[in-house]
Amino acid sequence: MISEIGRKIRDLRSAAQLTQEELAERADLTDGFISQIERGRTSISIDSLKQILDALNVSLADFFRDVEPLRIVFSRRDWVTLEDENCRLVLLVPGATNRAMEPVLLELPAGSSTEQRPPFQGDSFGYILKGRVQISYGSEIYRARIGECFYFTADREYRIDNPYNRDALILWLTSPPNF
Repeated sequence: MISEIGRKIRDLRSAAQLTQEELAERADLTDGFISQIERGRTSISIDSLKQILDALNVSLADFFRDVEPLRIVFSRRDWVTLEDENCRLVLLVPGATNRAMEPVLLELPAGSSTEQRPPFQGDSFGYILKGRVQISYGSEIYRARIGECFYFTADREYRIDNPYNRDALILWLTSPPNF
């Protein structure tokens, strides 16, 4: 961990085109201390790290946020499957909880339903790929079949039911992520 922090500081310093001496001066630390940190030879206090990051104009949150390369395409081997006795959710984009929306495939066997979902500040969208379903939204019930979609603000409790005798498959998105 110490060497990783040092490497990240070195990379940020280099990106800012600063020497160790310049960074040390801006952070009110010694250049020897900066060198030891960058080489992973010493640990660093939160206060000293904050001074360095302030000098580099980087927040603590951004410093510790894992930056992954931008991924555009996800294959079946990336998917994560969650199952319970009623349905199966397939998370299509790993790490989507850190994104603006979360797409899943909902496999709903005949005669089953999702759990009642609590209200949240956001939206829910579904496209019926196979079968048909009922959406219980607050006190109302809506029906959708293959080729149709649903969209609602998730400010009420809701549930998706499959009271029919054929399995249903739904591409379901929530924004922000809520699965």
